[in-house]
Amino acid sequence: MTPLENEITALKKELVSMWILVQSQLNKAKEAMVQFDKDLAREVLIKEKRVNAFELKIDLDCENIFALYCPVAVDLRFLLAALKINTNLERIGDIAAGIAIYVVESSVNFDVKALESTSLLRMYEEAVNILIDARTAFEKEDTVLARSIFKRDDVLDAINESAPTAIAEVIKANPESIIETLYMLSIIRKLERVGDQSKNIAEEIIFYVEAKILKHLESSNRRLEGEE
Repeated sequence: MTPLENEITALKKELVSMWILVQSQLNKAKEAMVQFDKDLAREVLIKEKRVNAFELKIDLDCENIFALYCPVAVDLRFLLAALKINTNLERIGDIAAGIAIYVVESSVNFDVKALESTSLLRMYEEAVNILIDARTAFEKEDTVLARSIFKRDDVLDAINESAPTAIAEVIKANPESIIETLYMLSIIRKLERVGDQSKNIAEEIIFYVEAKILKHLESSNRRLEGEE
């Protein structure tokens, strides 16, 4: 491989490592919420610094590649996509930390029945799965899988839209838990943004991969025309 190809391969591995860390952050924040584990929530907050460090490192690596190699065509598209995906992942890391803060600040645990009746647990699981599939689409350059994320995000949007009514029912049944129930509404809002960030990532995967495929098709056509 050329030096530029080596740099891009290393950058892709860095992004995947950051992705795995962000997924772990989301999963731990969920476990902390369900188990009301304040220590685990604090761990999420501490590891947020690692997510931020990843973002800065990847940004710097992209800048160095731009400066040293002046990439064009598919390499340029990949770097532009990588910069945006990096930002999206950092924002999802912020969301995980925000959920962990609610666990730390809450004085009582979150009622499991309320988590289920508001569809928060279902929404959380789907948000994490969407993020995982986005990573798979990135690693395998699978635009079909990337496009499936757009429709699946509709599930998160629907739960978010119905959340005020569901939350009002919980408060009506348990007026003494109003603070924790409002935290749940905020968590639903945050999970909706995980879907938005994942959609943005899917768009970048499609931008990078399909332009790359188009380039290869054009190259093949030119070779065929030369043979005629």
